[in-house]
Amino acid sequence: MKKLGKTFAIVGALTLLSACGADAQTSSSASSTAVSSEETDANSAASGQEYTDPSELADSYDVVIVGAGGAGMAAAIQAKDAGANPVILEKMPIAGGNTLKSSAGMNASETKFQEAEGIEDSNDLFYEETLAGGKGTNDKELLRYFVDHSAEAIDWLDSMGITLDNLTVTGGMSEKRTHRPTDGSAVGEYLVDGLMRNIHENEIPIFVNADVKEINEVDGQVNGVTVNVEGSEKTIDAKAVVVTTGGFGANMDMIEAYDPALKDYVTTNQEGSTGDGIKMIEALGGQTVDLDKIQIHPTVDQSKSLLITEAVRGEGAILVNADGQRFYNEMDTRDKVSAAIIALPEKSATLVFDAGVKERVTAIDFYASQGLVKSADTIEALAEELSMPEETLAETVATWNDSVAAGKDEAFGRETGMDHDLSTGPYYAIAIAPGIHHTMGGVKINTNTEVISTDDQTIPGLFAAGEVTGGLHGDNRIGGNAVADIIIFGRQAGTKSAAYAAEQE
Repeated sequence: MKKLGKTFAIVGALTLLSACGADAQTSSSASSTAVSSEETDANSAASGQEYTDPSELADSYDVVIVGAGGAGMAAAIQAKDAGANPVILEKMPIAGGNTLKSSAGMNASETKFQEAEGIEDSNDLFYEETLAGGKGTNDKELLRYFVDHSAEAIDWLDSMGITLDNLTVTGGMSEKRTHRPTDGSAVGEYLVDGLMRNIHENEIPIFVNADVKEINEVDGQVNGVTVNVEGSEKTIDAKAVVVTTGGFGANMDMIEAYDPALKDYVTTNQEGSTGDGIKMIEALGGQTVDLDKIQIHPTVDQSKSLLITEAVRGEGAILVNADGQRFYNEMDTRDKVSAAIIALPEKSATLVFDAGVKERVTAIDFYASQGLVKSADTIEALAEELSMPEETLAETVATWNDSVAAGKDEAFGRETGMDHDLSTGPYYAIAIAPGIHHTMGGVKINTNTEVISTDDQTIPGLFAAGEVTGGLHGDNRIGGNAVADIIIFGRQAGTKSAAYAAEQE
């Protein structure tokens, strides 16, 4: 294995920045500042990672996993545990994919951590609320498997030292089922670091700068991949292939083709999210679903395309318009909150919160380091800083605090994220507007993560998991469900691909 040095850490910073800086209006000076300020964050996420030397790439493996995000790493660990010899191939210079950028947490129901807090949740409620969030269009078999195996996935992570015991809520959920690291920090970096640690402990080879160009097959059965490793092309034989390459949220040509209305939107996706896996599987006759279902996230900084985690609202923040007034239920589903923001004359809004929210959501410290957070000692002073009517914003916050005390939001019917009022100074604000966040469509799979062909048959030896797949989320993804998706179905892909590989011996 070779250790990442400073060069690769800087590459990681640039990789993250390019994903965060998709807005063509970002100035070069702003970009330079962002590189400098993000380098420390990228170092912490990337410098501890070790990758296998390219010279050690073998000619064949039991299972080839394409993509080193959360789904790919979960699949690899599970496949190795099942007795297979897996390998991970990642086209980017660092592992993690979009998982590294995940913020809110991982949804799960009937977990030991919920029980410890006296939260009465159920798989059935999780199912019904996710189905409602997806407007009833979710693949019901995938969704049932998903909710029924969510608590088990939390336990699996915990058994490997990846503990998600801090609970909050996201839009569209009535219970606290979004699981975060103990300190309330963003889930992505913590999860990637933990999975990478277990990859190394299990001695699973992981290659970066390894761009898979084609999934190979003979007589309709997948038997390996063709990969370009640092400029050299090689064919790798395999008994099974697992595709975990993510979605296409950074491929603006695909975005525009499937939803022209999103042409000029910024994207929160890392630059490797270009739909490669979808295209390769389509070339094999794989079926796709819901490719026009592209989620925009309501709270995205437009200068650097940084997603502002839903946990900020889940811990009590409110959204106000340019006049300092609330205008919608902040904890409704992402599609509805985004639509409400877009309907405003300015097509943008401002998150307003207090020191209590800032303390409970440590990701805000990173937003502040990026220059995205404005602050003042009083609400009136904050309004002046935001060029909003002071009396109006003060009245808005006072009315909200009364609603929290009463346990009822008369104005917009909000029912969650109301455990704390906004009464602890200093006060803070972040300017936001919607941005492209998640592609809910992808290749069609069954609950065994087997890829389904256009003639509704499984493609022998081909499995897929994570955002590269479609159907689970329906028309709209609930915040916190993507991380659950990659772990639950990533594990399943590892188990099933290993079993398939064993049958080929």
